[in-house]
Amino acid sequence: MSLGQIIIIVVAVLIGLVVLAPIIGLTIGLALTLLVAGLIGWLADRIMPGELPYGKAGAVGAGIVGAVIGSLIPVINDLGPALFNIRVVPAFVGALIVVALVEFFASRNRTPGHFK
Repeated sequence: MSLGQIIIIVVAVLIGLVVLAPIIGLTIGLALTLLVAGLIGWLADRIMPGELPYGKAGAVGAGIVGAVIGSLIPVINDLGPALFNIRVVPAFVGALIVVALVEFFASRNRTPGHFK
C-alpha cells in the first residue's frame, strides 16, 4: 500500500468519524483515540512478520492493549508526543510486544501442515 493510499484512507476515515460518530453514539475524542490506536497497531503489524488475527480489528486491539502495556514501562512512559490521549512511542512499543506475543502463540498452535 502506498503512502498516498494510506493518506486517502486516513482522511476518509476521519471524515466518516466526524459524520458517523454522533449517529452511533461515539464521541469524536473516543473515535479519534480508536483511530490512532488502530494506526499504531497496524504499523506494528506491518513491521512484525506474520499477521494478526481478525485483521484491522486485531490491529486496533493491539494498539489499545499496546498503549496500556507501553504506559506501564517506566523507561518509555513519557516519551514522544501524545495524540488524542495516546502517547505514540509507548503505544507503538507496547503494540510491537503485543503483536510479537500474539504471533508467537498463534504460530505454536498451528499444525505443521497448516498454511496462512
